[in-house]
Amino acid sequence: MNQLNLKSTIRPKRKRYIKTTPEITAHNILNRKFEEQIPNKKWLTDVTEFKLSNGKKLYLSAIYDLGSKQIISHKLSTSNNNKFVLDTLKKAVKLVPNTEGILLHS
Repeated sequence: MNQLNLKSTIRPKRKRYIKTTPEITAHNILNRKFEEQIPNKKWLTDVTEFKLSNGKKLYLSAIYDLGSKQIISHKLSTSNNNKFVLDTLKKAVKLVPNTEGILLHS
């Protein structure tokens, strides 16, 4: 390599991640059965992260009803925390008159 004046590129070291186990793990009641005919029986929720062109992040939290195949509630935020997710859930509960027996899957 010296004779040909070649140099190797140095790769940055990988970050090591420690896999953590949550203190409480809920049972998988839905068990990948993502079908429902009756509205307000099964809700799905998730948070999606968007990276903006200015380098900042924006988070979308949404609740989807499997029965009606509609978004029940959604919120946008610049921070991903429990309050953000709970606000999305509270908004959905206000819109639906009877939430008893609804399965919320995340």
